[in-house]
Amino acid sequence: MMNNLQDWPEPIIRVQSLSDSGLPMIPDRYVKPLSDRPSSNQPENGDADIPIIDLTGLTDDETELSRSTMDQISSACRDWGFFQVVNHGVSSGLMDQARETWRSFFHLPMEIKQAYANSPKTYEGYGSRLGIEKGAILDWNDYYYLHYLPLTLKDYNKWPGSPDYCREVIDEYGKELVKLGGRIMKVLSINLGLNESHLQNAFGGENIGACLRVNFYPKCPQPDLTLGLSSHSDPGGLTILLPDHEVPGLQVRKDGRWLTVKPARHAFIVNIGDQIQVLSNANYKSVEHRVIVNSGMERVSLAFFYNPKSDIPIKPVKELVSADKPALYPPMTFDEYRLFMRLNGPKGHFEFDPSLVVIILGLDY
Repeated sequence: MMNNLQDWPEPIIRVQSLSDSGLPMIPDRYVKPLSDRPSSNQPENGDADIPIIDLTGLTDDETELSRSTMDQISSACRDWGFFQVVNHGVSSGLMDQARETWRSFFHLPMEIKQAYANSPKTYEGYGSRLGIEKGAILDWNDYYYLHYLPLTLKDYNKWPGSPDYCREVIDEYGKELVKLGGRIMKVLSINLGLNESHLQNAFGGENIGACLRVNFYPKCPQPDLTLGLSSHSDPGGLTILLPDHEVPGLQVRKDGRWLTVKPARHAFIVNIGDQIQVLSNANYKSVEHRVIVNSGMERVSLAFFYNPKSDIPIKPVKELVSADKPALYPPMTFDEYRLFMRLNGPKGHFEFDPSLVVIILGLDY
């Protein structure tokens, strides 16, 4: 099976090149089925005021948030699966520098970017599709994917060398986001009635995984026919998104409606991933979301994934299992779960199917 992951099933076409060519219509490969298309005139669409939470008082050493703030976070994790955070400890200057450095990368000449072209084996590098299904309907985006942790996977040679200081900015940004992720994990643990380090320890303590996917959504001549990123839930633990503050695009599914998130200035958008849904025995929700595009402006966002150590079985925390609420998920390592996702691409909301264990463990990899 691993041999099938060496190459993409078809030649890769960069979405940015399609956009820059000035084509009046998008190719059929990007046209979504009617049921999946965004449409501004559908009554179920609207703007989302997901909770905006002030993290003043949350540091690497102290968790001095008010009871009301803790309750806000708990409610957001249980009801929304998403929340925005301000006063989070990451400087606004670094946030802007990281976003604009990546924007500059995507505007480099194609031959420079192509030197970092990725493969489906690890996805690391410059890419334009997810999943290896031949003839699949594609999303309207290009991206760059790289590893921060574990250090055995961190390879500066796979990080862009341009623009100037790109690697230094990426490295500093990653260090700050790892610290922020650890601070948020403490709050999530406490709100479940656990010791503040419980979820972190379940992730592997300091031996976690961390990676970055930078999304570039070029202008699209027919945005009502396609998506920047198809509907999915995040397979990892915790996602910390730095959105494009000028161009909304993220949509969250809430009570059957698609709601467009309005990013707050210099806020991060945090969402629960599948692995924390499992650990919390579904007390916290990993929620379906997608990205829409537009015809007038490009969009750049940075999705930082704070994940468990890849070979640790993830299962519901025993303190959250009872006769009234038995364990909803059997153990599965993040490696096993991630391989399934790489083979299939984003496929809607996470609902555990026990047959996946058989499918995944039966793979020769």
